[in-house]
Amino acid sequence: MTVGSVLLCLLLLPTRLPGMELLGIGPNWLLIWVVAWSVKRTVFAGALAGIVLGLLQDSMTSPNPSHAISLGIVGALTSLLQKQRFIEEDFISIAVIVFVLAVLAETIFGLQLTLLGNERKVTDIWTYYQRVALASAILSSLWAPVVYYPLNLWWQRMKLLEQ
Repeated sequence: MTVGSVLLCLLLLPTRLPGMELLGIGPNWLLIWVVAWSVKRTVFAGALAGIVLGLLQDSMTSPNPSHAISLGIVGALTSLLQKQRFIEEDFISIAVIVFVLAVLAETIFGLQLTLLGNERKVTDIWTYYQRVALASAILSSLWAPVVYYPLNLWWQRMKLLEQ
């Protein structure tokens, strides 16, 4: 189930179905998956999942700049949240976490583009990535519960079977 859900998210990345895009930008399915995985995992597990999925995304797109950095940070930060103190795991909290971390991930990606010193102007990069960050965050946060809850139920069931 875990591997299948990762493959499904990888296949959905380039897919633009009606109602799944805003300004030509779709949800960040891998970010949603990393958040869903990292919510109940250690910092190491969250960061590792983010890095692995980022490398998979880099293999489908361009490796420069790398998605592994932003998704690794997303996984680590999600794992660091003290969920029992601040967040109840419901639709709204998962959506808010995904929204904030999607903005952060796109900002990290834009920063990497800026530091690489491409032939593009810095103002053009940041103007574009403001739109990308907002559209990606909105769509990803709306779709996050749809990915999170089936995976969370599956992982809980597997945990019960292990005991």
